[in-house]
Amino acid sequence: MTQRIAFQGEPGAYSHEACRNARPDMDALPCATFEDAIEAVKTGEAALAMLPVENTTYGRVADIHRLLPQSGLHIIDEAFVRVHINLLAVPGASLSDVKEAYSHLVLLPQCATFLKEHNIRGRVSPDNARAAREVAEAGDKSSAALASELAGEIYGLDVLARHIEDFANNTTRFLIMAPEAQTDRRDKGHGMVTSFVFQVRNIPAALYKAMGGFATNGVNMTKLESYMVDGRFTATQFYAEVEGHPEDPALKRALEELDYFTNYLNILGVYPAEKARHLEES
Repeated sequence: MTQRIAFQGEPGAYSHEACRNARPDMDALPCATFEDAIEAVKTGEAALAMLPVENTTYGRVADIHRLLPQSGLHIIDEAFVRVHINLLAVPGASLSDVKEAYSHLVLLPQCATFLKEHNIRGRVSPDNARAAREVAEAGDKSSAALASELAGEIYGLDVLARHIEDFANNTTRFLIMAPEAQTDRRDKGHGMVTSFVFQVRNIPAALYKAMGGFATNGVNMTKLESYMVDGRFTATQFYAEVEGHPEDPALKRALEELDYFTNYLNILGVYPAEKARHLEES
């Protein structure tokens, strides 16, 4: 039986594209919310979940770091999707026919130059894939959608203009979540990544001291972000990513030192670094 991978959004969303690229042998399961995608895995409706965590243009995906530790799932892989935005319209429409283009609020500014050049008004839709579906259902040549080519394929729309985004490097990073951790893998090509969350103890310079173990052991920390817990300004949790495997001697020592200065430490996943990560860094 073919397994399924859950994602948030409608068919044709960029998360759907991430599922198709990273797990082409699995059926993609659309879900209304991130919580629904997580729940689909927890109940066995899906084997994996594809969750976006950050975008090179807009930064962190809202609420995702709050959901990850609470999900009960584990990160087993990462995936990167280059966000190519296309102008999609009903068959028979031409670029000169289009007067309005619908898409998610965050996509519209990314196509501002193209829309202005062609005198097209941007209109907000809750989801870019939904915009494509509704354009197809309306059948109006004057309306178009800004979405992926996958959305055009699914809803039978023509691509009037490809890759119209203003930002040439716009990329979204996703995490693939599973019920069980996979810590026995070793990747010799691009290395391993360890993701974890922690809360420091209430002592002077706790964060400085907690981070010192990574520096003294030569462990490269690629991400450190803070966010509030339960809406309280005094409760701060940190999300971090480092290069290496927890059983590597250097990282093992660094994590032991971190544990001393924290009252909560949870390793969310140990997984191979995607080669696109190094392309983004170069």
